[in-house]
Amino acid sequence: MKVVVIQGPNLNMLGVREQQIYGPMKLEQIHAQMKEFAEQNKIEIEFFQSNLEGEIVDKIQECYGEAHGIIINPAAYTHTSIAIRDAISAVGIPTIEVHISNIHRREEFRKENMVAPVCASSIVGFGPFGYHLAMVGMTQIMQEIAAAQAAQQQAQSK
Repeated sequence: MKVVVIQGPNLNMLGVREQQIYGPMKLEQIHAQMKEFAEQNKIEIEFFQSNLEGEIVDKIQECYGEAHGIIINPAAYTHTSIAIRDAISAVGIPTIEVHISNIHRREEFRKENMVAPVCASSIVGFGPFGYHLAMVGMTQIMQEIAAAQAAQQQAQSK
């Protein structure tokens, strides 16, 4: 099983930017924790970060046929990107959206979420721990899909 973690704009600045909102952890530290979880659970994991909307769309599309799940923090594009929303919808891969801060308790413009309706779930406001929760959730989703596929194959073989 393969999970692709896609990080949006300015997340490369974690640990530097607005620590009162995002905390002191750097993106590399978050990814190291996710990689450790993936290794323990025999999950292949790939990381990608871009500040460019089109590159994020391209990466989502590259996941088609290659990944079993996507964990995405679209960052500011959450509130504006129909393109990212459409890409997630087009590939049909279970996707979990993560936000370090609670976007629902922030500025009004952050309450508009273009991405959540096409995701399996959204995790907001748990800080970097939200990525761990996303890994646990994605593991559960992938296990449920595998079990359903096995049951379908068994039913077809009868």
